[in-house]
Amino acid sequence: MTTTDAGPAPAPHPTRRFLRQLGIDTQYVLVGFPLGLIALVVGITGFALGTGLVVIWVGLPIMVGTLMFARGFAITERARIAPVLGRSIPQPIYKKVRGQGLLRRTFGPLADGQSWLDLVHAIFRFIPSTLAFCFVITWWAVALAGLTYPLWDWALPHPPENYELHELLGFDDSMGTRILFNVSIGMFFAGTLYWVVRGAALMEAHFARGLLIGAWELRRQVAAAEEARDVAQRQKAAAVSAEAVALRRLERDIHDGPQQRLVRLAMDLGRAEQQFADDPERARAIVAEALTQTRETLDELRALSRGIAPPILVDRGLRAALTALAGRCTVPVDLDAPPLDRLDPAVESTAYFVVAEALTNVAKHSHANEVQVSVQRIATGLIVTVSDDGVGGASLAKGHGLAGLDDRVRAAGGVLAVDSPEGAGTRLTAALPI
Repeated sequence: MTTTDAGPAPAPHPTRRFLRQLGIDTQYVLVGFPLGLIALVVGITGFALGTGLVVIWVGLPIMVGTLMFARGFAITERARIAPVLGRSIPQPIYKKVRGQGLLRRTFGPLADGQSWLDLVHAIFRFIPSTLAFCFVITWWAVALAGLTYPLWDWALPHPPENYELHELLGFDDSMGTRILFNVSIGMFFAGTLYWVVRGAALMEAHFARGLLIGAWELRRQVAAAEEARDVAQRQKAAAVSAEAVALRRLERDIHDGPQQRLVRLAMDLGRAEQQFADDPERARAIVAEALTQTRETLDELRALSRGIAPPILVDRGLRAALTALAGRCTVPVDLDAPPLDRLDPAVESTAYFVVAEALTNVAKHSHANEVQVSVQRIATGLIVTVSDDGVGGASLAKGHGLAGLDDRVRAAGGVLAVDSPEGAGTRLTAALPI
């Protein structure tokens, strides 16, 4: 069976879109007026009765029932305002009391702030609802009456002793004048109908939105801001930890490598200086050995500089740097890294060090025969995967070799995962945001 992608549906014609929105706004306002009357009567009655009888505890169940009615009305209203505002309206999470007794669960709505906002909306929404209803009814009635006036002018009495509006404005009382005057008024109201109905519906809808989801959205934004702050703090802590680990490793590598060679080089040159007069051949041999040590020290310093900022990564990009890294690994590497556009330097550097550290661990500890390295660009970031067929047992726990790498990835805003069962190889996956 062959399927054909028809592509996205064509956008509706502007006229159809306007007429559709006009119908949505009109029915929202017209239906909202009787709903507002019902909500006003039930809300005020329930609130007044519950408040008056609260001293004998009978008012509490009445108040809870009133709040639950307001909640049901609010749920309906949130569904109704979604087409008017042109976006989905979420339902807020109401406070729930569980496991603390039947009475506390029953009277739980009394402690829920959103339930009281629902009741406030049920009582006071009658104000914008009435205003919107008056404007919509007036504009629709005058527009329809004016445009259809030629059809029923003959059925209206026009006694000479009664002055109509066009006569008060100085026009004569002929049939043509009446038709032209009333059709002109109808055209004006029809031309402004969409904007007046739209404004009335938005006034009523925004009033409902402010009370029914405004506080909940504000709390959600505050929670999102706090979560973002916590994430930033965790990233900062991870960056500091990763930097400290990198500095300690660099210090150890310099101390164990180039520094020891430089100390020995100084001692050998000192011995050669003392033996130039007595044993020139021996002195030349010492100098030759010192030259060899100098070249080895330079090679070590170059290797250390590649660990700080690999020149090939800066000059030619991530793919070239990973190719060079795979070529230096003592274990055969199968590299799957398609050509990529240049990314943010921090992302490229993190991806490079993920692969570099993983290949170093493979060479030292895994006893693997082959390594697969994959780099994939997706819509939201970069996925770096390194897997081997070694002995497994790797971990992100503190004290293990990958803990510092996890800090580096989290400092870049990414996530590092390790799947390494004993005897079944290791799969390391880093997701880096772009």
